Amino acid sequence: MRIAVLGAGAVGGTITALLAAAGHQVSLIARGTQLAALREGGLQLSGAFGSFAVPILAVSKLSETPDLAFVCTKAQDAQSAIAAHAAYLAGIPVIIVQNGVEGLAAAHRQLPRSEVIGGLAVFAASYLEPGRVTATAGGPTFLGAGSGAPSATALEVAALMNTVMPCTAIPNFTGAQWTKLIVNQVNALPAITGLSAQECIRDSALGDILVAGMREAVRVGLASGIRFGSIMGLSHTALRLFAASPLALGRVLPRAMARQMGPVPNPGSTLQSIRRGQRTEIDFLNGAVVNAAAALGEAAPINATLTRLVHQVETSGQFLSTAEVTAAVGRAG
Repeated sequence: MRIAVLGAGAVGGTITALLAAAGHQVSLIARGTQLAALREGGLQLSGAFGSFAVPILAVSKLSETPDLAFVCTKAQDAQSAIAAHAAYLAGIPVIIVQNGVEGLAAAHRQLPRSEVIGGLAVFAASYLEPGRVTATAGGPTFLGAGSGAPSATALEVAALMNTVMPCTAIPNFTGAQWTKLIVNQVNALPAITGLSAQECIRDSALGDILVAGMREAVRVGLASGIRFGSIMGLSHTALRLFAASPLALGRVLPRAMARQMGPVPNPGSTLQSIRRGQRTEIDFLNGAVVNAAAALGEAAPINATLTRLVHQVETSGQFLSTAEVTAAVGRAG
């Protein structure tokens, strides 16, 4: 099958390597040093899905229409990437594999002739060096759209993906996006402090801030009428209980997440962007919670503070200490 992957970062690189190794004709859209490295030495994948190198057709832009496309850019880059390739994406299934909860609707508006399907990548991967991607922890990918049952196309794409990695088409994809949004709360603190996700969770002060931010996000989702999807060992009932439980009990959830990450330090996607000198997608993670609260006429002070601190690190290039983060969150109250 002819497959295009827009976005050559950790997720896009992992999907590309696995599909190409299975014999599919994959065109990987990349830029800058990543494009040059892929053209020179191919793509090297290591970690949870195996370790191997594959030659890759790396291009700066598509020149023909594929049978299927994956958009795996950062959330803030998706609209421009889709716009640049709209002529080649029209009329084919397009899978939007992104963090946040807004990308699928935006892609629908840009590609009215295509069936646009959402994708949630639960595996953990890192791209810190051009031409190399490491899957630091295995996990499935979920496909779907909206709050209903998955479409026939989503089921077909899931079957294709399931030949190279765990993949399932699920109902209530919107609820699953919100569940993933809660899990993605783990990205902000590493980006602010420079520590791994596991280190942030183990630190008592940072761990408590993470729990508070996650609980705030769950409450905003519930107030927005979201029924959280059952993925990653979480469910609507479990998240409701988490949001209402005492802080000491709430700490159980991020500690369980740390165990699932495994022993390899996980920087999180937001810290990876900062280390590469790129804009982060924090406005589509913690920022999405702030926007959802604002739509209700409410505030989400912890998520707003974490979003602001990530932007501060983006601008200054200086990580903050635990004491500085604690003080800033405390002032937000």
